[in-house]
Amino acid sequence: MSRRARWLAALALLMLATASLLVPFAPIAQLIDPDPALATTILLELRLPRTMLALAYGAMLGGSGAAIQALFANPLASPDITGASSGAALGAVVTAYLLGLAGPLPTMAGAMLGALAALGLLLALAGPRAGTATLLLAGIAISAVAAAATTLALALAPSPFAFYDAYAWLMGSLIDRSLTQLAFAAVPMVVALALLAARSGALDALALGEETAEALGHNLIALRRTVVIASALGVGAGVAVCGAVGFIGLVAPVLARRLTRGHPGRAIGGAAVIGAILLCAADLVTRAVPLGRALPVGVVTALIGAPFFLALVARMRWDRRG
Repeated sequence: MSRRARWLAALALLMLATASLLVPFAPIAQLIDPDPALATTILLELRLPRTMLALAYGAMLGGSGAAIQALFANPLASPDITGASSGAALGAVVTAYLLGLAGPLPTMAGAMLGALAALGLLLALAGPRAGTATLLLAGIAISAVAAAATTLALALAPSPFAFYDAYAWLMGSLIDRSLTQLAFAAVPMVVALALLAARSGALDALALGEETAEALGHNLIALRRTVVIASALGVGAGVAVCGAVGFIGLVAPVLARRLTRGHPGRAIGGAAVIGAILLCAADLVTRAVPLGRALPVGVVTALIGAPFFLALVARMRWDRRG
């Protein structure tokens, strides 16, 4: 990214984070609470975790999306399309609702294992250099199986209210998250992003071809394992706390590569920043819609991301024809 782009991104991130801390949920609160003590409590215990989770989870989705796209050499790859988010949701639901192991740590562990299983299965089915059609078919199949298994797990859960309890969370939600949940989720996401960023040079070399990357001294087996495990670690932690949020991991890397002149490895940092901006902005949109109730943030990202995805597919088809 150029210096000007970095400054603009930092300014946008700062403005959105500030707005997220100050803007309330429209139907039930005022911008400035008359009770200073209550206002401080709301700011620190409700809005701060929500804002920080939006930034961290958005950065994780963007960074992991860029790494996955670089690994598969495919701009259509992302945590949600490859089944990582669906696998994480399945793991979290099985752990929390079917096995009854409630709590941040068990749920997060289940989500990470689910994301790891989904990405590992995709890597085995499609291969690390899969074409667009193969990747999409494998990812759609894994996501569909994971979604069906999630529904089955909720149906078999001992609690008859499992469907209602899990619905808003499965659609993606940042509401009523605590500082404890922020602490549990932020550490794995930061570690995962650091691991992915450390492999950016190897991913840039991989874009030149597997033989070239190996000749430059990069271990491709270790690279694939690192990307898969780190993505599963970060996405699983995010899904366990905030649910599945789609399309951030697809849109952010595509925009970042335009700013990094097509270097897939260098796009990880830019995609993380853009992902944080997109999810924070989407969360602000959910507060601006006067429905009288909370709007899942995953709905907003899907409404924005789905047309982007279709346009990207159409552009790739047009380029092949040309």
